[in-house]
Amino acid sequence: MKQIDLHVHSSISDGTDSPTELVNLAIKKGLSAFALTDHDTVDGVDEAIAAAENTELKVIPGVELSTHFDKSEIHIVGLFLDYKNPELAHFLRVQRESRINRNIQVCQKFTEIGIPMTYEKILEIYGNVSITRAHFADYLVNNGYTGDRNEAFDRYLSPGKPCYVKRHKVDPKDAIYIIHAAGGVAILAHPILYHLGKTQMESLVSYCCENGLDGIEAIYSTYKMGDELYIKRIAKEHNLLISGGSDYHGKNKPHIQLGTGMGHLFVPYEILDNLISHQPPGR
Repeated sequence: MKQIDLHVHSSISDGTDSPTELVNLAIKKGLSAFALTDHDTVDGVDEAIAAAENTELKVIPGVELSTHFDKSEIHIVGLFLDYKNPELAHFLRVQRESRINRNIQVCQKFTEIGIPMTYEKILEIYGNVSITRAHFADYLVNNGYTGDRNEAFDRYLSPGKPCYVKRHKVDPKDAIYIIHAAGGVAILAHPILYHLGKTQMESLVSYCCENGLDGIEAIYSTYKMGDELYIKRIAKEHNLLISGGSDYHGKNKPHIQLGTGMGHLFVPYEILDNLISHQPPGR
């Protein structure tokens, strides 16, 4: 049975593999398709598509957008995007500027507590990519301030910690709108990871559905069987499409492998067929 992965990150955001390396790895692993869903950027899509040219691998242009709903950070994945759409480009530019402003403030907070850091230095090390908290965690580990990335988040980068800075996040309905404007399908990413109670989960899913949500990530690397069944039941109740993926980040999440997650992940090709066949006309 053909296998796919609809949630993958490259070094353009907070992964460690370049888009070309992802294509080569996907081919090596025998994947039939994968979606490049970097955080708030589509800058790696051209490279991935070019790398997959003249191969049987299908590269799906995607993005993962950060939003905010009822005190929780919620991610919406967009698939099958017209990734050169001007409205999408403007939206992502605003998101990128917001992320840059947040990152400058993070650097200032680290400097204030005795860990000298400048945004220019971070860019010098990691390049002109979408800098996330994972990059700061990596910097702390590589410079001996923490033993690993988890410690970096626990001590400095998580909400309530000394170097955490809130970033402007859009409402889920705005993310869904912009994905649709770019011809894409909007998917609620890894809902189990938000640690919501049943009432909160119902509120989130209902709100997103009222604003046009197309699908939900029911197959995911860290899900247990009960999690998957729970999300699939929610999908059926709300007439949502099923999506799934590893959330691969390369060495930044070494326990997660492309396509297979933690070893038991399998996203069948029929998931992709269903998503494609349910795309509304004009999208």
